[in-house]
Amino acid sequence: MTTPYRGRAIFITIAIVFLLAIGGFIYFKSKTSAPPAPPLPVVTVSPPVVKEITEWDEYIGRFQAVDLIDLRARVGGYLESVHFTDGAIVQKDDLLFVIDPRPYQAALNEAEAAIVAAQTKADYAANEFKRSSNLVKSGSVSQGNFDEKRQQQEQTIADVNAAKAAAERARLDLEFTQVRAPITGKISNKQISEGNLITGGNANGTLLASLVSLDPIYFYFDVDEQNYLKYVKLQNLGIKANDPERKTPVYVALMDEKEFTRKGYMDFSDNRIDQNTGTLRGRAVFENKNYILLPGLFGRIRIPGSRSYEAVLLNDEAIMTDQAIKFVYIVDKEGTVSKRSVVLGPIVDGMRVIREGLKGDESVIIKGLQRVRDGAKVQVKSPTDKG
Repeated sequence: MTTPYRGRAIFITIAIVFLLAIGGFIYFKSKTSAPPAPPLPVVTVSPPVVKEITEWDEYIGRFQAVDLIDLRARVGGYLESVHFTDGAIVQKDDLLFVIDPRPYQAALNEAEAAIVAAQTKADYAANEFKRSSNLVKSGSVSQGNFDEKRQQQEQTIADVNAAKAAAERARLDLEFTQVRAPITGKISNKQISEGNLITGGNANGTLLASLVSLDPIYFYFDVDEQNYLKYVKLQNLGIKANDPERKTPVYVALMDEKEFTRKGYMDFSDNRIDQNTGTLRGRAVFENKNYILLPGLFGRIRIPGSRSYEAVLLNDEAIMTDQAIKFVYIVDKEGTVSKRSVVLGPIVDGMRVIREGLKGDESVIIKGLQRVRDGAKVQVKSPTDKG
């Protein structure tokens, strides 16, 4: 017969064996099923762009008129009429101002009458000289009288020429009462109203208006000494030259424009460096058929800053900074990330020129940069992959 103590011992033994079995199962389960490794970070890679480019240098400058004229009359008098609208485009030889011509018409009439009087005297003197020539041969007239007739004839001829010159001057003065446009361009507002007395004939004469040419138009800008030396080297290489047969192309954009769509060419550079600013003045010429470009307007000009060459270009978003060092992350065929230092150039066509550090056949990380480090493994996808 089983005693109570023996039954309790058997129960305790079975319980211990059960607990040991459960503990062993849990232990061996933990050993055989380790937690799964975290997934590799996903990055987007793209090769750099390799293409033929020309670097451009950009400067700020100002448009200036090829011709700027202060309109002043060449004769004085009362201003009779004005024949233009303020701010209008006028053509060469268009009538602009009329000064009262009556005094100058009267002076011309008087000068022409003086020609007739002088010619009459000259004709009479010529006849007298002709008669004296015949008489001096027969001795009827003395040599002194003959010489006097000849002198009178020469004097009257000179008087005729002087009268003609005076008439020509009077004719010019009458012509100058009409002030005409010397060039085609845009005229300012009139500086004086009809009925006012104006002075003319010198630089201090009354200013009537100003006139500027618009097509073509100049663009002036200043180049620093360092870039000037660079352009000299390019010119020696045949890239830039002032040869009229080989004009250096340049492009200009207004201050509110992003694209440089207006094409012109360089036509002048100054003969010395400004000692105060250390810059050299340059000038380009642009067509202005629609007269949008006005003198005094600011703009940005681009001029060639290098020879044409094959360059490696990359988007700025792929370039990282470590203090003064610029670098990118490269992924090899095994998916391992490596850090590559690069030397940057200017931006061309919206992309950064990489002067050193890349050949163009690398896989550069352009997205997911915050999840990678040098030497890490990554999962690669291209920009065209979805998801």
